[in-house]
Amino acid sequence: MPVHTYSIQPKDIHAHLFEVRVTVAKPASDGQKIAIPAWVPGSYMVRDFARNVVAIRAESDGVAVPIRKIDKSTWQAEPTDRALTVVMEVFAYDPGVRGAHLDSTHAYFNGACVFPAIVGQQDCRCKVDILPSEDGTGKHWRVATSMQRDGAEQYGYGGYQVADYDELIDHPVEIAELTIGEFEALGIPHAIAIRGKVNCDMARLCHDLKTLCEQHLSFLGVPEDLDRYVFLLYAPGTGYGGLEHRWSSSNICSRDNLPYKGLEGVNESYGTFLGLVSHEYFHLWNVKRIRPAAFANSDLASEAYTELLWVFEGITSYYDDLQLLRSGLITTQQYLKLLGQTITRVERGAGRRRQSVADSSFDAWIKFYKPDANAGNAIVSYYAKGALIALCLDLKLRLETEGRVSLDDVMHESWRRFGVTGKGMLEPEFEEMCAEVSGLDLGDFFDAAVRGTGELPLENLLHRHGVLWKKRRPASRDDKGGDKGDPAKALNVTIGATLTEQNGKSVFTVIDNDSAAEKAGVAPGDQAVALDGLLLDAANLSTRLKRYRPGDTLELLVFRGDELLTLSICLDAAPENRIFLELDPAASEERAARQQRWLTV
Repeated sequence: MPVHTYSIQPKDIHAHLFEVRVTVAKPASDGQKIAIPAWVPGSYMVRDFARNVVAIRAESDGVAVPIRKIDKSTWQAEPTDRALTVVMEVFAYDPGVRGAHLDSTHAYFNGACVFPAIVGQQDCRCKVDILPSEDGTGKHWRVATSMQRDGAEQYGYGGYQVADYDELIDHPVEIAELTIGEFEALGIPHAIAIRGKVNCDMARLCHDLKTLCEQHLSFLGVPEDLDRYVFLLYAPGTGYGGLEHRWSSSNICSRDNLPYKGLEGVNESYGTFLGLVSHEYFHLWNVKRIRPAAFANSDLASEAYTELLWVFEGITSYYDDLQLLRSGLITTQQYLKLLGQTITRVERGAGRRRQSVADSSFDAWIKFYKPDANAGNAIVSYYAKGALIALCLDLKLRLETEGRVSLDDVMHESWRRFGVTGKGMLEPEFEEMCAEVSGLDLGDFFDAAVRGTGELPLENLLHRHGVLWKKRRPASRDDKGGDKGDPAKALNVTIGATLTEQNGKSVFTVIDNDSAAEKAGVAPGDQAVALDGLLLDAANLSTRLKRYRPGDTLELLVFRGDELLTLSICLDAAPENRIFLELDPAASEERAARQQRWLTV
């Protein structure tokens, strides 16, 4: 089988251009096709990475070979009986984890954005040369990637290799002045490579990551091909996000979320970082190796539809914080606070009454990743509600099998059936597996929770496990919930809209269905001017509302474009949608025992 040779090099750093070369030893006899993926695994939106190709040419033995574009992402070269080299210039200025970015401070790329597939030969082994810029910029930078080295020194430029194209695009690469920490988890080498100006306690960070990774590895077992792992982390002033890969993850989190010397325990800020990396690490099993059949068969040229994203993202979102608790990094009280915040987030979303998580999964391509002003009214998150469905399922299994079966057992079986074998999970197979493992008839539960839009039976299930569900009015629209808070700060009224600071103006961005704002005629994009004759802006909205009672009717002034509108708004009572959870001190012995089995390793 032939070996493809790729190379990537900054061509013009200030123009943000990479030069990518690929040599095909035995091109197709009718003219070799190459194609850039339309989307990146793990992020379910068509991004059309081919749009960033600004120049392309082909040659064979130094002689130019005509090449033409035949669709939005595919090119075809004229036939040649010798090795074919295609040279592309790729614009790279997407700072997120799903793209590619090049400037005078670093080079980053996700393989799907820069490396074309050799159509019909994607199973061939690939060699990759990662090269520094010819002008010397970045020659002392270090290279962080989970790709296997093939001549390159550790963290150095040079040769790397992968088994096939799928693996080629599954190793993001960060090249910069990196802060690197290393540790082993169950004997497997791990590293964290941080870009950004950070002053963190690296020893503490590596210790905690080791603890967390070993908890994950001990849960489902070490994947046979997992012989190394790299956390790539960009740590700016603000930012949050991550993308999973088979031997690494690419993450963005504020530098202030990293631990500092002298930090005691895990505070909320550091917990945010740990929750992020816990989520991406759990994906080693759930989605990277246990996959929907729709993804296993995708060529990344167009959408791959599945209703199972709630399984792969929702269950992962359930276990990310639970594994923090199980590893001993956070306390039970901290875990319940995180759980309460997730419940609060879902309770506040009117979209949960309009869209099921099955539909949210299927329509992720056109809705979840493309939110608009009506998203909160029409979309439910398969991450957040999916996590709550996973919690319901876990507690239901524990309760109805008298502790014999839990979601843990289902995940172990999922790993055996799909992870170890590599078989893609068909749409009904997760639910069928739950029924087989537990011996329960779960059809009505899945119909209601996954395909329905009603309320989850979570309050009752938590109560049966010795946990009390409590609710209170929020102190502001940004109040995340999760703890008791201060009742004195709770709002009495709401306008049912989000007011956001944008370019020095306070703009209404989200208008809740059937809210005071919607009934008054407020529209997304309206600029707030005054409420009841006084200046209104994003900073003082909550303070202003504390002076009024439900049913009060006020004059609201807004600019719509350059026209001043006078609206009459009748204030609504603030809903009790700030949820927090507490251990029930009066729980019976039976409920307390269930609680102990659930929350204790």
